[in-house]
Amino acid sequence: MKVLNALLCIATLGVLMALTGSVAAQQDYPSKPIRLIVPFPPGGSTTIVARLIGQKLTESWGQQVIVDNRGGGNTIIGTEALAKSPPDGYTILLVTSTHIINPSLLATPYDAIKDFAPVATVVGTETLMVLYPGVPANDLRELIALAKSKPGQLNYASSGSGTTNHLAGELFCLLAGVKMQHVPYKGAGPATTDLMSGQVQMFMNNALPLIPLVKSGKIKPVAISGERRLLALPQVPTFTQAGLQGFNVKSWQGILAPAGTPKAVIDKLSREIAKILSAPEFGEKLEVLGAESFVSTPEQFAELLKADMARYAKIIKAANIKIEN
Repeated sequence: MKVLNALLCIATLGVLMALTGSVAAQQDYPSKPIRLIVPFPPGGSTTIVARLIGQKLTESWGQQVIVDNRGGGNTIIGTEALAKSPPDGYTILLVTSTHIINPSLLATPYDAIKDFAPVATVVGTETLMVLYPGVPANDLRELIALAKSKPGQLNYASSGSGTTNHLAGELFCLLAGVKMQHVPYKGAGPATTDLMSGQVQMFMNNALPLIPLVKSGKIKPVAISGERRLLALPQVPTFTQAGLQGFNVKSWQGILAPAGTPKAVIDKLSREIAKILSAPEFGEKLEVLGAESFVSTPEQFAELLKADMARYAKIIKAANIKIEN
């Protein structure tokens, strides 16, 4: 009996120490600067969002959040850097949907689910379909009819094989029953440039960088994913309104930490990010840019990662998409 009581005391002490350590981790965090890795080159929408979030976290906590662009390898280089970082909350990563698309296309040096701790989603951006102004189609029905009359003769750009906008193009072809030629580029910038010059006929990308070009008449909008029209482009219908059911490709950005990061730290980060995203002025900034705040708990983000991984894997299989490392 004495031995049993001693074991119970030890077990109880262990639980109390774990709880005390968890509380201490939450109270002390952050006590030094935080590194926010962006697995893309500087200048894109991810960097803009990272700097906005980083600035607000710095103001809230009094510790600098340093944005570290680590582009390359289809986001694998920056993501691997996080996976190898200490699980203490002082190195975090801003990811996009590419994170859960990669495993279906590439051999990654990490497990996209098991090696990371979801913190929170940050931004959601609907997918906008745009055309070269010279394409003889002014709405989605006319584009589908044109593509069916010229199977394989129209082409669409993407920012790279296996990217979200590549899969968006393939999903459109599958749902519309058309065949178009995929033309991959090394980024959305070159793809957009060739679209404006007529080298490619169609491009599907997150709305944020395309809105100014639509408003200036350099490209022609057709439809937007999601359940409602964009405030910035009220004249552009959703795909459902335009007559195509089932097209749901919402790009998102979210924060990950290394697996093993204390839950107290994850929760504190998540709550602070949700507070930032819920501020009206923050949402207004994003909405003007064609994006919106996307608040979630760590548990909800974890479910989104798994669900989107399965959804994109089906598209990749149906379209027989294959790329090499």
